[in-house]
Amino acid sequence: MSLKKWMVCTALAVSMIGGPSMAVEVSGLPDFTRIVATEGRAVVNVSTTRTERAVPSPVPDVFQSDPFFEFFKRFAPPQAREQQVASLGSGFIISSDGYVLTNAHVVADADNITVSLTDKREFKAKLIGSDERTDVALLKIDGGNLPVVRLGKSADLKVGEWVLAIGSPFGFDNSVTAGIVSALGRQLPDEGFVPFIQTDAAVNPGNSGGPLFNLNGEVVGINSQIFSRSGGFMGISFAIPIDVALNVSSQIKAHGSVARGRIGIALQSLSKPLATSFGLERPDGALVSGVDPKGPAAKAGLRPGDIVLQANGQTISDRGDLQRIVGMAPPGTRFALKVWRNKTRVDINVVSVLWQTPATVADNAREGARTDGNRFNRLGLTVSELSVQQREQLGVPFGLLVRAVSAASEKAGLLPGDVIVGVGGSALRSTRDLESAVRSGQTNLALQVVRNGDTLFVPLVLKDAP
Repeated sequence: MSLKKWMVCTALAVSMIGGPSMAVEVSGLPDFTRIVATEGRAVVNVSTTRTERAVPSPVPDVFQSDPFFEFFKRFAPPQAREQQVASLGSGFIISSDGYVLTNAHVVADADNITVSLTDKREFKAKLIGSDERTDVALLKIDGGNLPVVRLGKSADLKVGEWVLAIGSPFGFDNSVTAGIVSALGRQLPDEGFVPFIQTDAAVNPGNSGGPLFNLNGEVVGINSQIFSRSGGFMGISFAIPIDVALNVSSQIKAHGSVARGRIGIALQSLSKPLATSFGLERPDGALVSGVDPKGPAAKAGLRPGDIVLQANGQTISDRGDLQRIVGMAPPGTRFALKVWRNKTRVDINVVSVLWQTPATVADNAREGARTDGNRFNRLGLTVSELSVQQREQLGVPFGLLVRAVSAASEKAGLLPGDVIVGVGGSALRSTRDLESAVRSGQTNLALQVVRNGDTLFVPLVLKDAP
């Protein structure tokens, strides 16, 4: 069917369904021209250069047989050369004296940063500071009476409302795309401090660091990431809430860095099988999978297997909620926690300390394991006890190294090399503790496991429990 015929058929279909009502809906679509005209002036292009060492290309095999090749390799070895690498992103001016917000990854390792405005002015920018965990960076350019964006509140956003993105995808300055808020509070892998805004506004490489506007022309987020299997836009993009970005940037401006709180626990999301094994009807809350023995949580009495349901009156739906509440509050904050333990509610108060990168467990934890294996046929599991040296490395009183899995254990996701250190909230003291748990008649067991230095719970469902 030709384009002309398709247009005619479409017009007829609209008139048959009810032309006037359809026309009203079309005319009611949002008009973004005002936002672009008034706020777009404060959206900037952020270009950077950095120095990288270029590795010499390997010499083809055909030349390596040449007798002169060995001579030159010995007396004139190829030297790595430095080269300048350019990258491009976006940003926006938040104060008339020249403070600019962008993504941390846009300016990472940059030797030079240039900010370009829509009126073709260019400024050398100074990096005031950046925060890798939230992917927020604050720049400063020397200028006065600069155009600025209006800042909104991401907390007021609602799923389904219109949003507008402005940036420089693939270097095309001040490109405008629109969409709706697809979801709120998205948690991405290794991004526990940011409750991302998901939108379907087209975002591509170069948009990073640019603003996300609501229909009032207020910035509600910083476009940061996309989900893509091709490298380009596929209908899912993520923005950092402006509330989070401003909290971070204000700390960077005042102190040059971000101070985060921690209470010394490792957290895990609850699945339905895990919730059932702990006696909860719904998988709501943050499961404590590990506790730093020297941290505030241990001193306050938190244990592995506890499930945090509330923190300072705020409901905890998932581990990300607790990570953000504790991590974005300043060190020294007191948290009143409501905890689910042994099918009862417990109140625990804990005071956060300054967040630091936690120590990791040695990678060779499985080396030197005892070879005498114990088989749990009903679990499809073969384990062996850890040596004294391994227990010291992991900091556990006892552990069972998983040597082989099948049946229920394989289905649950246990892997060879995992170390089982507890069942539910109770630490293992011997192999008999696991045997007793299996014989207890429970249909759901939560095995506490150490895997690659991290502690987590694995739900094991036993259909044939006696």
